Amino acid sequence: MVHYLRFFFEAGVDTPLWPEDMASPYGYPCDLARLPISRETRDELARLSEWYQSSIDWDYPPNPSPWSDEESRRFEQQALGALDVLRRELGEGFVVRDERLL
Repeated sequence: MVHYLRFFFEAGVDTPLWPEDMASPYGYPCDLARLPISRETRDELARLSEWYQSSIDWDYPPNPSPWSDEESRRFEQQALGALDVLRRELGEGFVVRDERLL
């Protein structure tokens, strides 16, 4: 059985992983602790999710991001790196689609 996950960051959510199947054994959104990945990868995904929250103007969320272009680039590079590691650790039993808005 192959598990399909979507990778994107969401306001107010502490994980970037969402199963295609809402009845997934990994939760909806995914509980990182339920996934067969290393503690380091779980910590990195949680860190990125927390960092993403600072990209939002919480006083008025429709406003543009308070991030500089440089911070946006750093975040995207680190998110892509974490996605690569995640895919390697999950292996062939998982398909992780990158659904970030780039």
